[in-house]
Amino acid sequence: MSELKEKLFLFISDFITINTAWTVYYIVRIQSGLFPYTIEASFVIPLVVMYFYWLIVFSVSGLYQYWFARSRFDEFSSVFKSVSVGCLILFFLIFIDDSFSNTKTGYRFVILIYWIFMILFVSSGRLIIRSFQRKMLEKGIGQKKSIIIGTGERAKELNRMINKFPQLGYKVIGFVSVNGDKKESFGGITELKSIIENNEITEVLIALEKDEKEMFFEVLRQCSGDRVNLKILPDTYEIVSGMARTNQLYGVPLIEVMPEIMPYPSRIMKRILDIFISAFMLIVLLPVLIVFAVLIKITSKGQIVYKQIRVGKNNKKFVMYKLRTMIENAEEYGPEWAGEKDPRITPVGRIIRKFYLDETLQFINVLKNEMSIVGPRPERPEFVEVLMKEFPYYYKRLSVKPGITGWAQIKHKYDSSLDDVREKLKYDFYYIENMSLRLDLKIMINTIIVILLMKGH
Repeated sequence: MSELKEKLFLFISDFITINTAWTVYYIVRIQSGLFPYTIEASFVIPLVVMYFYWLIVFSVSGLYQYWFARSRFDEFSSVFKSVSVGCLILFFLIFIDDSFSNTKTGYRFVILIYWIFMILFVSSGRLIIRSFQRKMLEKGIGQKKSIIIGTGERAKELNRMINKFPQLGYKVIGFVSVNGDKKESFGGITELKSIIENNEITEVLIALEKDEKEMFFEVLRQCSGDRVNLKILPDTYEIVSGMARTNQLYGVPLIEVMPEIMPYPSRIMKRILDIFISAFMLIVLLPVLIVFAVLIKITSKGQIVYKQIRVGKNNKKFVMYKLRTMIENAEEYGPEWAGEKDPRITPVGRIIRKFYLDETLQFINVLKNEMSIVGPRPERPEFVEVLMKEFPYYYKRLSVKPGITGWAQIKHKYDSSLDDVREKLKYDFYYIENMSLRLDLKIMINTIIVILLMKGH
């Protein structure tokens, strides 16, 4: 089943089941006579409101993310968690509304009935779709063209497991050899890009032997830019430590390596939050920024606003704004990392850095859609060139918009060397592979704590 068809079926199923759940709940709550009420509630308006409410909840929860071949248990588990959270939010919204309107009711527990109906109907609809999808895959309908990287025993074992479980949805058309031997394969890894294009491959399954692990990053490089899904066997997990998400179906363990896990609706919501929070923060902090702008001007020579070229998403360069915290011409001998106790930092600049106030002008970059509030910190072009040579997989960090703060910033100390950057890359990869609004919120809360404790540099 294609991504478009799967999402279409899910939207249709949810439209029917969400509205059915509300209809049955309305009959039980209002028309059954089992529960007294003061004012008879409307049917149509709440029906429409509740549908769009659940559409937002399910989108943010990732229920419309493309999974291709997902187990029915995982589907039910996701629906259960999303509906439970959604109903909990509804309970508190109703409680707050009753408090402000001074409405007294002892029947808020009826939300439990609605919760039961939602889980029953929505999960049933989705399980029917997953069962239908499984039957089609078992018949070979909708399977995705796949290739296996490797020709050793592990590759052959993976191929046997896939052939045993056609419901996984993989149609292996051949192997790619590490050494380029064409006797048992299409060719070598250096030909991978053309093999993918010529055979319309959508799934690349990596099964390297222990002595072939160094070729993993070459596979990543060859697949960069292609719309293919990468999956590896567990033995190579340590190579991508902290940046992958495990998926296991029918006893076949696979680790997904995805460029961006956040579903489209969540990315839209992330952008809306970026705009709202950035505009709000710039307005609130304007008086503070003016005060420090004056202090910067009267205590040291140079411009108030420091502009610097940084590398953003897809290697696109942009001008990043900061309050100047260093002396004028601090980099007259070329770009270099700033140390934690860098002598080039001015006394006022040191105070500004303690509270991360120098970064606040980057809210302008967020409004310009060059950055996000949460994401990997953008590096300078000179450093990116060095890092690309030092770390072959660094390009993966450029697959998302950079951020003002990020997982690496709250988990690791101030970076002042390649070793620090190497360590931070693990955290950046973890964020990229696990992007979600919940993780963004966690990072923002931790960032606020860091600022309040004055742990900035």
